[in-house]
Amino acid sequence: MVDRDAGTMSLTVTRATLNTDTPIVGVELAPYIVTRKSDGTSTTEDIGRENPHEGSCVRYRWFRSGKKTRMSVCSVHPAEQATLLNVATRTYHCDSECFKFAWREWNRNRIANGEPFPTKAERAQSKDDLEGWKAAKAERAEEKPDEKKRVEPWIEVCQQRNYTVSADDVGHVLKLEVVPVDAKTGNEQAQPQNVITGRVIPAPEPPRRNLVKIAHNSTPEPRTFTTATYNVLADLYCNSDMYGYVPDWALAWAYRRQNILKEIVNYNADILCLQEVQSDHYEEFFQGEMAKHGYASVYKKKTAQVFSEGKFVIDGCAIFFKKDKFALIKKYEVEFNKAALSLVESLGGATQKKDALNRLMKDNIALIVVLEALDVDQQLLNGKRQLLCVANTHIHANTEHNDVKLWQVHTLLKGLEKIATSAEIPMVVCGDFNSVPGSAAHSLLSTGRVPSDHPELGIDPFGILQPSTKLSHPLPLVSAYTNLHKPCLDSDALERQRDRVDVIGEPLFTNCTKDFNGALDYVFYTEDTLAPVSVLELPGEREVRAKYGGLPNTQWSSDHVCLMTEFQWGARMDPSMQGQRYM
Repeated sequence: MVDRDAGTMSLTVTRATLNTDTPIVGVELAPYIVTRKSDGTSTTEDIGRENPHEGSCVRYRWFRSGKKTRMSVCSVHPAEQATLLNVATRTYHCDSECFKFAWREWNRNRIANGEPFPTKAERAQSKDDLEGWKAAKAERAEEKPDEKKRVEPWIEVCQQRNYTVSADDVGHVLKLEVVPVDAKTGNEQAQPQNVITGRVIPAPEPPRRNLVKIAHNSTPEPRTFTTATYNVLADLYCNSDMYGYVPDWALAWAYRRQNILKEIVNYNADILCLQEVQSDHYEEFFQGEMAKHGYASVYKKKTAQVFSEGKFVIDGCAIFFKKDKFALIKKYEVEFNKAALSLVESLGGATQKKDALNRLMKDNIALIVVLEALDVDQQLLNGKRQLLCVANTHIHANTEHNDVKLWQVHTLLKGLEKIATSAEIPMVVCGDFNSVPGSAAHSLLSTGRVPSDHPELGIDPFGILQPSTKLSHPLPLVSAYTNLHKPCLDSDALERQRDRVDVIGEPLFTNCTKDFNGALDYVFYTEDTLAPVSVLELPGEREVRAKYGGLPNTQWSSDHVCLMTEFQWGARMDPSMQGQRYM
């Protein structure tokens, strides 16, 4: 309450800020409010009508400016306001570099497709567009530099603490009004504090990528399914120190989560393997949102939680699968830390064991599921179940610990061997392996062995990789994207993809940041039981670097790209061998 005579009040707002100054359609604006109580203590907790303090509470009101600015959005960078118009292509651009890049690409595509240059009618339409754009630009130029301070005919749009920006807000300025009020009467007890944003911009669309056919279906009515893998970049590791070339609003989880969700929903994968899924984000966002699209899910988090934003969280691996196509039969959780504890028991003294544990205990994990296909013609299987084993992992990242990476991959493969010996079952092994093509870990996965003279075997301080002959496995694993190099089909789309893979067919990059560019993510499959039909097209480095500087950016919300493969159930499988263990 306010004692106006004494000049005291029970509640005051000392600070009010927003999580971003750039409102994006679909992104929730969450204010950071600091209030001081009558006893002098401060809190960031919401003091609303439900939990008033000494009869006072905080009222929130959101407003939209009555005047809308005519905005042109960059055709290449949808989150940026256009400053240039290309009258030939009728595209808008945020700066000269963007203009030049798009012009080169436009000419290259026109020549490649044999298209003529714009007709007279097209040029006339472009002239009309130019005049409209000039008028909008002149209107913006007339606005005062301190537009946030000018008086607006404000229209109230919300009375909640948080506000999700709508499409109706595009081009408008938003204002949050925060003020202590009497909890019963609603009378204001102080002057309102106002926080005013910049102009609202449309949400950039996530990248559009199509499946590229790499083989003919061997059957007239192919039985297929799609599997995708994607490191979504946990918020724990996403900051401006790491990705200084990205606007702060594009790094915010409130924006990234909606963009990632739109992207993965567009892919429509039957099975989706995600890495770096933060534990609270799985529980509060991914699990529920993916369920709306028909997915069931399993999750395995790491064990070494960290304190972030008032709670303990950590990242992990999640597997989502369409409930109408697959049912969960069994789940396995792999903690490499537990395997390390078992391994070091065979080593010598206590000091050596301690040092070995320090090197091996990296808290990486893997998640393995056995699924039953529900949409398969049972007559073709003689009444047996069509099973599928899917492994999702995130291997250690430090480039100075290649021995640890190799050991983790070998440990995972040994676990998969046990499953394979129990039943003849197709396998898909995917994830972020943090291993480039040609590395020892990649060699073990793709060829079943590591050459004894591989240079990475020279770094093995505790002998965990010895003898090197044990570094093998019998699983017939093949990397799906290496099929791009096989002369299966000829098409322009396929030819463009072949320019985006290395000499063995792996993507030139799945991770592209300021400091690194290379392939770290893979989709492996057992070639005796599955046949790849299509793969998700790969982006070009020029597309990512020239436009944005790297990953993540305003359009791509992770530092990795998603990989996806369409598989056909193999014809060589013996149905009588299926389902032996999991009846």
